[in-house]
Amino acid sequence: MSVLTRINADDVVFLLIDHQAGLFQVVKDNNVVQLKQNVINLAKIAALEKIPVITTASEPNGPNGPLMPEIHQIAPHAVYVPRNGEISAWDTPAFREAVKKTGKKKLVIAGILTSVCVTFPSISAIAEGYEVFAAIDASGDMSELSSHATIARLSLAGAIPISTVAILSEIQKRWTPENAQAYAAAYAGSMPNYEYVAASYFKAKSLGEKVVLS
Repeated sequence: MSVLTRINADDVVFLLIDHQAGLFQVVKDNNVVQLKQNVINLAKIAALEKIPVITTASEPNGPNGPLMPEIHQIAPHAVYVPRNGEISAWDTPAFREAVKKTGKKKLVIAGILTSVCVTFPSISAIAEGYEVFAAIDASGDMSELSSHATIARLSLAGAIPISTVAILSEIQKRWTPENAQAYAAAYAGSMPNYEYVAASYFKAKSLGEKVVLS
């Protein structure tokens, strides 16, 4: 078994799959508002760190509805790959080719439903030698029972279940004056109470106090 390493900004691609208006209606294991915010936070950091983003939707003109527009608004470099009826995005040759073209071997995958849209591509990508991190709280499933079974299946297949905050922290590595405001805002999006920590930090900074955000 290969040893999985940590996520770095220069060796990862974000695959955001089927975050569609209709599919959000069937999510019962996560808070939908928070789920969407976690997806937005991934897009924000992808734009900041120039991380490739690939999106796709299962027939956006059908009952599953359109892809959430915020992803491409926040990360305009994101590449959208249409599908031709394939349930698993990995079964679409153009999607696999888009991933291959990035040259990255680590994949952060999020989607709706977790048991289908995240799991199927994850298992296939692992079989082809990719390292997969499943962003569980930027994904959603039909029930908590389904979610628990899915996390177990992903783990047995070799994927790493991970939270959005953990992804952001692994990519950030350290606080700097250049990244502090952007990352603090992203963390506050995923952890609403963190907004107070960030507010205290920037207030102290504006007063000229020496502060360390850790």
